[in-house]
Amino acid sequence: MALSMYLSHLIADYVLQWDRLALWKSREYKGVIVHGLIVLAMAWACALPFDTGWWPWVLFIWLTHTAVDAIRLRLGKAFPALMLFLLDQAVHLSIITFALVESGYLNVSATLANLTPALLTERVLVLAIGLVFVTAPAWVVVEYIVYGLLRGSGPDFSQAPNKYVSSLERALMTVSVLLGQIALVPLVALPRLAMEWRLVAGSPRATVYVAELLASVALAVAVGLGLRLV
Repeated sequence: MALSMYLSHLIADYVLQWDRLALWKSREYKGVIVHGLIVLAMAWACALPFDTGWWPWVLFIWLTHTAVDAIRLRLGKAFPALMLFLLDQAVHLSIITFALVESGYLNVSATLANLTPALLTERVLVLAIGLVFVTAPAWVVVEYIVYGLLRGSGPDFSQAPNKYVSSLERALMTVSVLLGQIALVPLVALPRLAMEWRLVAGSPRATVYVAELLASVALAVAVGLGLRLV
């Protein structure tokens, strides 16, 4: 149940939050409500195979997630974008963890003490979380971190690498590492670099572009190495 609920967060908050919805959510409470309904549907779908009676906690996750996003919209530009993003994710994950602990599906101290055996028994879900994370979630994380550290601002997603192309790129690199073929990583990363570098070389965006690429590759390799341990 625990891993399934964290997977539901990655899917609902990233994969199923397409560009127009993200923009709508950042401007109007109607967008927040629509996103919240997606969170509700995804959480229920991921909880259903494990416990059909877990719906009160699904409602709790939905309501608190929607409330947090509404507060984030109200705060607007009162806080640095990177700080607000990290705080937002920390609260969402903490709420899910609280729900799992209070409902008896997660014992934090016992899980940490026996982390490796716990992960091995849920290998399929761990692999799913890792592969989902390196797609849209990693794209958002990389953009927030790079722009936050280099420019001290929120990311300009209109200037970011194509979400679907870069997500596929990271997924291929992660799978290559997972299969023990780490030498294939540069072969996956080079084609896009060769095609796009001439467009950004010498421009103010060159530093950001290189940082995005390096962060993307490092994240994909790190996740691949982590999944090899499972």
